[in-house]
Amino acid sequence: MNRWFSPAVMMASNPISLLGVILTTTGGVLWLILLPSMLSGKASHPYLGIAMFLILPAVFFSGLALIPLGIWWQRRLNRKRGIPAPAPAVLDWKNPQFRRVAAFFLATTMANVIIGGQLTYRAVAYMESVSFCGQTCHTVMEPEYTAYQNSPHSRVECVSCHIGPGAGWFVKSKLDGTWQVISVNLNLYPRPIPTPIHNLRPARETCEQCHWPQKYGTDRIRVISKYADDEANTMSKTVLLMRIGGGKATKGIHGTHLGNGVNIRYAASDEKRQTIPWVEYDDGKGGVRQYRAADAKPGVENGLPIRLMDCMDCHTRPSHSYDLPERAVDHAIENGDISPTLPFAKKESVELLKQEYASHEAAEAGIRAGMEKFYRERHADVYQSQRAAVERAGQAVAAIYKRNIFPKMNVKWGSYPNNIGHTDFTGCFRCHDDGHLADGGKKITQDCNACHQLLAMDEAKPKVLAELGVE
Repeated sequence: MNRWFSPAVMMASNPISLLGVILTTTGGVLWLILLPSMLSGKASHPYLGIAMFLILPAVFFSGLALIPLGIWWQRRLNRKRGIPAPAPAVLDWKNPQFRRVAAFFLATTMANVIIGGQLTYRAVAYMESVSFCGQTCHTVMEPEYTAYQNSPHSRVECVSCHIGPGAGWFVKSKLDGTWQVISVNLNLYPRPIPTPIHNLRPARETCEQCHWPQKYGTDRIRVISKYADDEANTMSKTVLLMRIGGGKATKGIHGTHLGNGVNIRYAASDEKRQTIPWVEYDDGKGGVRQYRAADAKPGVENGLPIRLMDCMDCHTRPSHSYDLPERAVDHAIENGDISPTLPFAKKESVELLKQEYASHEAAEAGIRAGMEKFYRERHADVYQSQRAAVERAGQAVAAIYKRNIFPKMNVKWGSYPNNIGHTDFTGCFRCHDDGHLADGGKKITQDCNACHQLLAMDEAKPKVLAELGVE
């Protein structure tokens, strides 16, 4: 039996190769033990996934690399010591020793190829998983991962948008990830993580794999519910007819900004791209016009980074959006998480959300206690008759805080602007402010009807919804 393992003994004849044999064997045995999890590609915890899909392959391949390195080192050492090299083996199938060595290397090579291939595949697949992206660096990525889980893209893998197809951006992302690992381990990362990401892949190579702004989109109805700060939490609705546009004609939102042949370039004077003093509009038909803000001097764009506009300049938070407290409470009331029958539910919820808390745990305890105290002391009859609703409201408001505020990362209300619209942030009015002028005096329009038609404004029961049969 010992004769069959003599090749392994030969490879382990020096300490470096011996360590390699131990690491490779250990990796192979662990792979065999963890084979069910390896085949499924799932781990019960993100850190267990790191151990299984990243550390284990590193151990296995490090061992394979050490074996030939040790043999080379031993031969080099023998030459320095004047020890003659062993006689070359006789490559003859009639030689039983050669057959044993060949069979051993054939079997181990096949095993290494199978194990190594599976480990490599699982390592790459795990590094592109949502668990790895969102949960491994828990503190750093907690805000983005939480927002992602509550977004329309919560079933789209992170890499589909942040990397996209192709080997080039895959390699680039892994090189960027190396520095991110270093910054996390050495506590070098900023708080909050700054946006926009300046080296993000162009949206036309990622977003437009599913969305196509050049395709014509018909007008769409949008209903926005709002609740007042009064005792009855009075509800009103605003109804907009959104002119999506697109297609061949440069009409509507998409058609004007991203229609066929249309190119818009702009220069921003701040890192968040909220102040835009210069805009160039190319209509794709030979007409090019430059606009400058009213207080901007000629040549203001010189020295500023100039960017070609794409989806991300308006859809700044497509998968990682955060609400402001008023809007978040409106959504919670509309969704039934906060009962509108509770007096001053909107007002009290917003006030509790705007208070400072040291952590999520402190926020949950403080918000729930504050909600209970408000109704117990000021509306005792409501507290007695609707105690369960008060408790649900406290839970809902605490959940809003935990979805939008992250003290450890210094993420506060309004830390990340959302440029869709112009109610919560400047958004559209960064350019459409009626103050960007071209040389001939033409302005970037601020005509509301260019993007939407106002069908109802803060009405309790909009007639248009009744006519459409919408309650």
